[in-house]
Amino acid sequence: MTVKTLVIALYALMIVGVGVAGLRRTRSFSDFFLGGGQVGPWMTAFTYATAYFSAVLFIGFAGKIGWGFGLSGLWIALCNALVGVLLVWGLLGHRIKRMSTEYGVATMAEFFEKRFGGRALKLFASLAVFVFFIPYSAAVFMGLSYLFQANFAIDYTLALALMGGFTAVYLALGGYKSMAMIDVAFGMIMLAGVSILLGFTLKTGGGAGEIVERLRAIDPDLVAAVGPPGLWPLFCLVFLTSVAPMGMPQLVQKFYAIKDRRAIRIGMAASTCFALLIGGVAYFTGATTRLFLSPETSPTAFADGRPVFDALMPELLARIVPESLSVLMLLLILSASMSTLAALVLISSSAVVKDLYAGFVDRGASDARLTGLMRLASVVFVLISVVLAYFRPSTIVAILGVSWGAIGSVFLGPFLWGLFTRWATRAGALAGSMAGLAICVGLYAAGRPSPEAGTVGMLVSLAVVPLVSAVSPRT
Repeated sequence: MTVKTLVIALYALMIVGVGVAGLRRTRSFSDFFLGGGQVGPWMTAFTYATAYFSAVLFIGFAGKIGWGFGLSGLWIALCNALVGVLLVWGLLGHRIKRMSTEYGVATMAEFFEKRFGGRALKLFASLAVFVFFIPYSAAVFMGLSYLFQANFAIDYTLALALMGGFTAVYLALGGYKSMAMIDVAFGMIMLAGVSILLGFTLKTGGGAGEIVERLRAIDPDLVAAVGPPGLWPLFCLVFLTSVAPMGMPQLVQKFYAIKDRRAIRIGMAASTCFALLIGGVAYFTGATTRLFLSPETSPTAFADGRPVFDALMPELLARIVPESLSVLMLLLILSASMSTLAALVLISSSAVVKDLYAGFVDRGASDARLTGLMRLASVVFVLISVVLAYFRPSTIVAILGVSWGAIGSVFLGPFLWGLFTRWATRAGALAGSMAGLAICVGLYAAGRPSPEAGTVGMLVSLAVVPLVSAVSPRT
C-alpha cells in the first residue's frame, strides 16, 4: 500500500467516524439540517469558508483565470474576502439569524413565503435550487475525479463513482452536525496545504520579485492592474464570485445555524483571514502556470498547443510540490470539495423535502419523516450529480459560472430587498427573480461567457425588484 493510499484511507475513516458521531447527535430535522441552530463561531467560520472554496477554485478557476489574467486575478481573491466574506458576515449575518428566528424559517424559500406572502415565489425558488445546484455539484465531482485520475492513475469513471458513493454515505449519516465538525479539520488541512503550495511556488519561481519579472517578460499585461482579457471580464468575475454569496442558499444557511451575535463577530474575523489566504494563494499560483507549464514540458495540460484549463493546476501541483508532500495537495483539494459538496447536497435536499414536499404535498409531515426523506434525497441528489459529471458537459469554470449566476439571479434581488426593506412587494420579488434568471440563461444560451451572463442576471434581479415594487400594491 502506497503512502498516498494509506493517508486517503485514514482520511476516509476520519470522515466516517465523524459522520457516525453526528448520527448519534442527530435527533430531529433541525439537528440534521441546521445543527439545532446552536453552532459556535469557529465551526461556522470554517464551514462557511470551506463551502465557499472548493476544488472548482483550485482545479478550474485558478488555472483558467491565472493563465488568462495573470496577477490581476488577485483582485478576485481580495474582493471574495472583503465582500463575499467580511461584508456578508458583518452586514447580513445577525440580520439573517434574527430573521430566521422571528419568522421560524429554515430555508430561503420559506423566508420568501413568510416575507412576501403567497407560494409562487417559494415554488420557483425551490425548483431553481434543485435544478442549478446539480451542475454545480457535478463541477465539483469533475474536479475531484480529475485530481484522483492524475494522482492515482484511476480511471475517471471509477474515481467519479468512488467520490459519489463516499459523499452520499458521509452526508446521509449526520447531516449538518457532521459537516460542521469535520469542516474544522478540512479547514486546517486547507490552510496547511496552501501554505506549502505558496512556499514551493516561490522557491521554484525564484521568489515573488522574480516571478513578477518573468511574467512581465511574457506579457506586461500579466502583471498589470487589469489582465489581458480587459476590465469588463474581470469585473464580471469579481462580481459573480463576491456578490453572489449574499444570496447563495448554501452560505446563507450558515447564519441560520450559528449560535448568537457574539459568535458572528468571532466567525467574521476568522473566515475573512481564511479567505484571504486561500483565495490569494490559489490565484497567485494559477498565474505561475505561465512560467512552469508549456506544451513541450507538460503535454497532458495542452491540446494542439492550447492549454486545457482544467488540467493546468493538477499538472502544476505535480511539478512544483515534491512527491513526499503531494498527498497534502491531494488532501487540500479533497477537503475543499467535500465541504462544498455537503453544503450543496443539504440545501438541494431541503429544497425537495422541506420546501416542496412539506410545503406543497404533506404540510403535516412528521419531524422523523422529514429527516428520513432528507437522507434519501441527499443520496439521490449525489447520484444525479455524478451522472451529469460523467458526461463532462463543459469546463468546470463554465459550469460553475452559470450555476452561481443562475442561483444568484434568482435569490439576490428578492433576498436583499426583502431583508432590508419593508416596501418590497411580492410582485417585485417574483419579477426580479424570474427576470434575473431569464436574462442569465438567455445570455448564456446566446453564447456569452457564463460570468458575464451571471453578473448581468444578478444586476437585473437587483434592479427589477424595487422598480416593480414601486408600482405594485403591498401585500
